[in-house]
Amino acid sequence: MTWKRVLYILFVVVVAFISATAGAVVGGKVILSLTDSSHGNSVQTYTDAPTELHISNSQIETAITQTVEKVSPAVVTVVGTVPGQNTFFGSTSEGQVSGSGVIISPDGYIATNNHVVEGTTSLSVVLSDGSQLPAKIISTDIFADLAVLKVDGNMPGVASFGNSDNLKPGETVIAIGSPLGEFRNTVTVGVVSATGRSLDTGSGYFMEDLIQTDAAINQGNSGGPLVNLNGEVVGLNTIIVRGGNGSTAVAEGLGFSIPSNTVQFIAERIIQNGHFARPYLGIGTQTITPDIAQRYDLGTQWGAYITQVDPNSPAATAGLQQNDIITSIGDQMIDSDHSFINALFANQPGDQVEVKLLRDSKEMTVNVTLGEAKTS
Repeated sequence: MTWKRVLYILFVVVVAFISATAGAVVGGKVILSLTDSSHGNSVQTYTDAPTELHISNSQIETAITQTVEKVSPAVVTVVGTVPGQNTFFGSTSEGQVSGSGVIISPDGYIATNNHVVEGTTSLSVVLSDGSQLPAKIISTDIFADLAVLKVDGNMPGVASFGNSDNLKPGETVIAIGSPLGEFRNTVTVGVVSATGRSLDTGSGYFMEDLIQTDAAINQGNSGGPLVNLNGEVVGLNTIIVRGGNGSTAVAEGLGFSIPSNTVQFIAERIIQNGHFARPYLGIGTQTITPDIAQRYDLGTQWGAYITQVDPNSPAATAGLQQNDIITSIGDQMIDSDHSFINALFANQPGDQVEVKLLRDSKEMTVNVTLGEAKTS
């Protein structure tokens, strides 16, 4: 075979390859064009590659900063004076306590914790701009650890309430307050760890339906708002748990807040009526636990032993007697998670409720119309 013959064969092969490639490209475009026409110019592409979810940190940070800018003007530092005490070593001088609060009305009403203002002889609040105004207590509710204060003047901001029933574990929340009373409007960020928590106060009742969060809460944060990313107050920070019950373990990230629905409900009634009414039965009680019940063979594991009945009280009118053992009020049993106080406060003043009790080891049911008691 001559070299001219070889060149000719190579030329034919190259031309054939180029022609085939061009035909494939043109054919593909024609088919794609026809597909566009038959599907309203809509082309769908299918792939086996996994879908990736991209979350922008800048968007989250922007939401947080915008929320802080919106709510911070409504956050205040609460400063109180407590009287001196007489001790074995002599009298002590007056002291100062501090906490946080949030403005909930353009008229100057402020929500905070009862334990922040309890026992104070005078109060003032420091606004977000640093100005200080005298404050007075309108009323408190020790069982929810809430207090409503009033100041006069122009309010730099007013917070709005969100629906705490909609909170979900994992939701981002922001705590704003004045830790140690010095670091005004400090911001910490965390999540809702859980909802519906109960804590034993050690005073015969539980604080119920609390929001648990890992947003850092320190001394002085009490009474400050817990806020969602919509800039709504969803809780009022009230307590931190570091450990206890004889354990040497130290816990971190265990903060608890009063749900905003509870705060709003109680605060509105204090503002309207000057106080918040709790149901009143008119008895003194001693808590019965399984140990006490076993020791005295009382016939019930949990209950409230009546130590006294107030004259002319709802209990006296209904026929409750000293030495009766109350086991339930209305629909609420008294048990390890619900004290007598919690069972009573599950109702409203004026409600007629069935009170189940043991009298001389016999079960009885008594109908009682609950009275009204002011909590402060």
